[in-house]
Amino acid sequence: MTDFPFDGVGFDLDGTLLDTFRDLGAAVNHALKLGGMKPVPVDSSKDLIGGGAKIMLAKAVEGQGGMPEDDFRALYKEMLRYYAEHNAVYTAPYPHAESVLDELTMRGVKMAVVTNKFEEFATKVLTELGLAHHFVGIIGGDSMGRGEDGKFLAKPAPDPVIEARKRCEAQRFVFVGDSTYDVKAAQGAGVPVVAAAYGYCDLPAQDLGADAVIDSLKALIPALEAL
Repeated sequence: MTDFPFDGVGFDLDGTLLDTFRDLGAAVNHALKLGGMKPVPVDSSKDLIGGGAKIMLAKAVEGQGGMPEDDFRALYKEMLRYYAEHNAVYTAPYPHAESVLDELTMRGVKMAVVTNKFEEFATKVLTELGLAHHFVGIIGGDSMGRGEDGKFLAKPAPDPVIEARKRCEAQRFVFVGDSTYDVKAAQGAGVPVVAAAYGYCDLPAQDLGADAVIDSLKALIPALEAL
């Protein structure tokens, strides 16, 4: 173990480790087509990402006037089915992702993923891309069960970040993400957070309230060393 300042690092997935918007957008558009709605321009699908698949689809549907709840639930199920079969068609790691994961591993740092994507989907895409072995935990939006309100304990709730720290057995833990969901979850868990400006930020990265901002994953390790 070196004198690296952290012994555990948590990563968001979409917009942080993986560039996923094309596959997510295709799944949304598949559902919209079945619902008789217009497709979302591919690049615009980036603006829908952040709260998980259900919120992503809801934003797209609401943008076209909405639909009855029963119809929405049926489209959501179809979106999940489609995405399960097509989640790594265009998805790829961001530049430097693999080298950064390798270097953190060499430094003795344990890592976990915390995403609002369902655990099954996150594990599948990371496995297909050959990255799953880097992580001691892959915590999805459904991994922590439901809270008293019946909703999944997913980001921005701190619970999955706290769980990631436990799985990493980390005394000094930091989280990396690209949205207000990530920053709020990390802050709620009492850990520092790095904002990925290259991702799908719902606000300018400098305005997310993170402890540091990076323009690429190549800058992550120097940023962590400076915290």
